[in-house]
Amino acid sequence: MTRKRKILSWILAIVIVCAAAISLRVFRSWPRQSSLAQVSLTGAVLRRDSDPQKQSPIANVRITATGGLSSVDGLSDSSGFFNLTLRPGVLPGQPVTLTFEHAQYEPLETTAVPQGQLHVVRMKPVESEPVTKLDQLQKPAKVVEVKNVRVRYSSKNQTTINVGSFGKQFEVVNTGNVRCGGHPPCSPDGKYKAATGSLSIDAQEGNLFRNVRVSCIGGPCPFTKIEPDDLTIPARKMKISVLNWSDTAAFLIEAEVTRTMVTNMVQLSYPFTVGQTMTFALPADAEGTSIQADLNGEQIIFPLGPKLVLSWATCSVELAPGHNKIYRCELKPGYQFQQ
Repeated sequence: MTRKRKILSWILAIVIVCAAAISLRVFRSWPRQSSLAQVSLTGAVLRRDSDPQKQSPIANVRITATGGLSSVDGLSDSSGFFNLTLRPGVLPGQPVTLTFEHAQYEPLETTAVPQGQLHVVRMKPVESEPVTKLDQLQKPAKVVEVKNVRVRYSSKNQTTINVGSFGKQFEVVNTGNVRCGGHPPCSPDGKYKAATGSLSIDAQEGNLFRNVRVSCIGGPCPFTKIEPDDLTIPARKMKISVLNWSDTAAFLIEAEVTRTMVTNMVQLSYPFTVGQTMTFALPADAEGTSIQADLNGEQIIFPLGPKLVLSWATCSVELAPGHNKIYRCELKPGYQFQQ
């Protein structure tokens, strides 16, 4: 190999090594998939107001989170809660932009570096356009007053009533002072021959016997035994047995006959109203929910069906612990609560 070729070979080798080093450095500095942290953004969206009691939750706010090459959308629920997860994630310390949009509130954008914090966002309601004096003279603004708001619902209630009484006599025939001789039935001590008698009673379908009493009303009562000992448990059918180891004895069975019925009771609840929002909670078994209110002096009942449709408010519901239901309703434009 000539001297010139050797020099060219060394130069080519040096260029290849330098290129490899630069490529390795660039590869190491490039953000790897494994270095991207999966980020969850959790928070709540509220109505902006200086009074904390008027900072009501806002449902159905469209929320967009953008960080790095990731972006995700979501909606707030009836309590204003949201939880978004960026996949594949963002680099540690990289900021994430959150945007919030709702038709009745001004759009809001915020940027933060996710560090496991809770994001509480307060949105400003959209203000109505100012009305000129000329417009006021031509078309005066009309606001519908909503007063005396009550929530009506029905719940099942069990009621036990007395539908009658029961009484019946029976006898247990026997001859006293006869040795048993090991041929049952015998007296509890095994000495005397005994006789058994029983009576089965039935309160009929849907009824129960309560406060059952069995009394010995004639004969040598001290030498008898009534079974069962405990007659306090309500039952439709019962069998009373008596062991008698003396002369014939007479017995009387007495009881009350009761029936338990399920009835629907109409209940009233009074919602809590603050500003343009009202909140109320109902038990899990509430049925036929409706809202009764006075609109411009006229009392009207508005059924609140499964879709929570009201002409004058937008409502949402969430399940609380114990399966109770929490309702939140916000008045539509043109309506106002009056105390």
